[in-house]
Amino acid sequence: MKHKEIAIIGAGIGGLTTALALKKKGFKVSVYESAKEIKPLGAGIVMANNAMQIFDKLGIRTKIENAGKKVSSICITNSQLKSISTSNLTSFEKKYGVFNVAIHRADLQNILANELGWENIFLGKRLNKIEQKDNYTLYFNDTSKVETPILIGADGIRSKVRTELFGDLKLRDTQQRCWRGVCELDTLEKFNHEAYELWGQGTRFGFVKINRKQVYWYAVVMEYMFKNNNEVKDFFIDYHPIVKDLIQNTETNNIIFNDIIDLAPIQTWYQDNACIMGDAAHATTPNMGQGACQAVEDAYVISELLAKGLEPSEAFKMYQKIRIKKAHFIVNTSWKIGVVSHLKNPLLYAIRNAFMNILPKSFNDKQLEKVFTIADLKL
Repeated sequence: MKHKEIAIIGAGIGGLTTALALKKKGFKVSVYESAKEIKPLGAGIVMANNAMQIFDKLGIRTKIENAGKKVSSICITNSQLKSISTSNLTSFEKKYGVFNVAIHRADLQNILANELGWENIFLGKRLNKIEQKDNYTLYFNDTSKVETPILIGADGIRSKVRTELFGDLKLRDTQQRCWRGVCELDTLEKFNHEAYELWGQGTRFGFVKINRKQVYWYAVVMEYMFKNNNEVKDFFIDYHPIVKDLIQNTETNNIIFNDIIDLAPIQTWYQDNACIMGDAAHATTPNMGQGACQAVEDAYVISELLAKGLEPSEAFKMYQKIRIKKAHFIVNTSWKIGVVSHLKNPLLYAIRNAFMNILPKSFNDKQLEKVFTIADLKL
């Protein structure tokens, strides 16, 4: 391949994984990140089986497992921890030889950055403008500029690369608001290797251990339920006592609050020798725990196609063709789960829980198989 230098905008999980995968294929990769430093901020994340298969290919699966906590079942319950539905993941662990892993986002980011090499990451580089002639010229807000023959936008849901290539596109607001936090709580020892999500009426709360000491939790509430000066604890008074314990044991300044939004599915992810990936191309709501995992799948497909010696425009065309159906399935399914999980009407709430209780295991396994299967690129 005549083009060997690649610029990636964004040093999140998607951008760093793409850079690492390309570096291992022999490309010279530079990652430009708007933040002036990568701080140990953020909360937890679950890297599902599909992402872990790719991390295994990249030789970092064991490091991620050692830094995080293996998750072998996903349990949906009512607000009092009474089971509604449980997905046992052990059959998938045996089939693919990897585990779902819950980990602190900062720990994962550091593993990727260290493996890539910090000399390939340029901080404090907020992209202002792109000019395209023979190559792409990237203009940053510190007045510096860089020229590159290949450009990959991994700069998130509000992607500047996407805006420069395709103009403004529609972000969708779920009308759901989310708190996320990490704390230490010894009483959760019995919940080792299990991820829990408690569904109330218009509210839900999830938690999972992300290492030996820490627990990651999140709380989601419909916007219309807010009143003046509501705090997260106000919405979960009637939940199981473990929810109160998790919130109370988390320092207030360590709790992150966000709106839950996604990107309405778009049909074009590339233009000439540039493409977008991860949240920049197919941002999803977090209801399936697949946002970062889908970015990791993008990274794998992009690196494999470019390594085959295809011209970048052809590689990016094939990347879109291979990935778009699954990515849009995740976006659309996750949106529907967000609606179903926040039913407030007592009758609909009861019907939903009863229906989920009788769903056969084969149905859940079929859906998980669709999520965990990665593209076969042995072309």
